[in-house]
Amino acid sequence: MGRRRSPQEKKRLSYSKDRRNWYGENDKSSRKAIALRKRLRHRAARHEVHQELASVIGQLGKADELFVTRRKPDYWRKWPDAQLGAYVMARLAVRARRGISEASTEQARIERIRRATVFDHLETPSKGSLHY
Repeated sequence: MGRRRSPQEKKRLSYSKDRRNWYGENDKSSRKAIALRKRLRHRAARHEVHQELASVIGQLGKADELFVTRRKPDYWRKWPDAQLGAYVMARLAVRARRGISEASTEQARIERIRRATVFDHLETPSKGSLHY
């Protein structure tokens, strides 16, 4: 059994390890959406091959050439969700820009979260900026 963590340590770990969906879709729907995008991409590739083969029926020499020169199909790539710390910092910056709350108050909160969060290599915010 591990040692007990303080509430402050739990908060730091939460900011660093928890994730939020920034893409705009429901976080639960990602399971189905990822599979759907893969299916659609593979279906499009099969459709393209079928069309090319139908256009060269009866020209066997050209069909062999077709498979050698065919381009690689486009693909869809998954993107990881954002760290909770980065997400909260961005939301606080939006609040300050829209005038919902005092910019200096939000800047202090952003700095406190920045100190508590261990950022991934992809999500390193610029220091002292409300434009995260």
